[in-house]
Amino acid sequence: MRRPIDSLFGRLALLVVAVLLISHFAWFLLIRVERSQSQARYAVEEAAFLIDAVRQHVARTPTVPLPSRVRLVDPSSPEVPQPNRDLPRPLKRFADDLHDRLPPGSLVRIGPPRRPPTLWVHEAADQNWIVVPMTSLHPPRPRDQMFEWLALIFSLAVMCALFVAWRLQQPLTALAQAVVRFGRGQSVPPLPERGPRELRELTRGFNQMVREVSRTEQDRAVMLAGVAHDLKTPLARLRLRAEMMEEAKLRDGVVRDVDALAHIVDQFLVFAHDGSDRSEPVEVDEQCARIARTYRAVAPGSPAVRTQLAAGRDFVLPTATLERILSNLLDNAHAYGAPPVVIATERTQAGWTLSVSDHGRGIAPQDLVNASRPFVRLDPARGGNGHSGLGLAIVERLVRRQGGACEIGNAPEGGLRVAMTFPLAATARPAQQPEQGW
Repeated sequence: MRRPIDSLFGRLALLVVAVLLISHFAWFLLIRVERSQSQARYAVEEAAFLIDAVRQHVARTPTVPLPSRVRLVDPSSPEVPQPNRDLPRPLKRFADDLHDRLPPGSLVRIGPPRRPPTLWVHEAADQNWIVVPMTSLHPPRPRDQMFEWLALIFSLAVMCALFVAWRLQQPLTALAQAVVRFGRGQSVPPLPERGPRELRELTRGFNQMVREVSRTEQDRAVMLAGVAHDLKTPLARLRLRAEMMEEAKLRDGVVRDVDALAHIVDQFLVFAHDGSDRSEPVEVDEQCARIARTYRAVAPGSPAVRTQLAAGRDFVLPTATLERILSNLLDNAHAYGAPPVVIATERTQAGWTLSVSDHGRGIAPQDLVNASRPFVRLDPARGGNGHSGLGLAIVERLVRRQGGACEIGNAPEGGLRVAMTFPLAATARPAQQPEQGW
């Protein structure tokens, strides 16, 4: 099961959201703290200004009455509040800040909490306590308009960052898909060079590598195809002359050798073919049953080929590809293995499985790694005339072009088993078009 967090975009999205969330939350707390401190500083400055204004008013115009909420109280009056000990934290901090703001020796007290809040201040040079109304200190609200604005900015920032991350990830995704196609032997068009400088250089290097490998493959394919094509005409003449020989034993030997050479030439042509299969898709189970009947018809009464077909009608492959796979594996099994040869299909969690197994001697464990390499013959265990070591290499290449994987190994009951697994999506049956009536 694919997890979104495993992709580059998923991890970039998680990183972007986490960074933006942490930064916006930190800014939110910082703004709230700064706003609270600014309010406290403003209240202290306002109180100090008001105290100084009352003192100047008393000194310059003593006959003019003070405002209703501003008054002077004698220090011996019982109204003078006692030093505040159990004040709330904001009020205590306000009193301390105002004490630091006033001249040394000043006294600052807060009036009784049950009445409208008042501020009592007495400096060393004052004769009376100055009582003024105190500015209310409002604590920051838990939810205010700033929270909505920060949420809006956070949402817009996340969307913009995810869009940029998606744009950065697109060239890398295209490059990864191209690497997968190239690894399967499929044709890969040149990728556009876009994105950051490092990614452009990587894409440029990949395109150059694909061009060089494609040029080498084309040269090799042209060479093999040319050699194989040029050999067909002399082989045809050799067979014609062999058929005209009078001695039967010699004629049969020469004909067998010519047929073996022709088979090798045909394998060269198939291996050199590098185009995509455009043939119509066919049901694998049905086609396997038909090919098995064809092999039985060649040798009536012989249980040479058996079938265990359980994949169902949804398992389809191109006709030419399937026939080439089965013909190479069946020829290989009849040449080197022992009957019965079993063709089996099934659907598993990994995908569609097609396997061909025989009951011969199999392949030595140390030779399994080289079994699918082209032009490698595993003599004497699986050697023989008329074979160039291309059968399993052709099968592996055809399977990879369909997006599958090929596994070559020895079956537990003996013999060689070639198991091919195809992804479910790559081999899905195309949708049937409804027939239109007249």
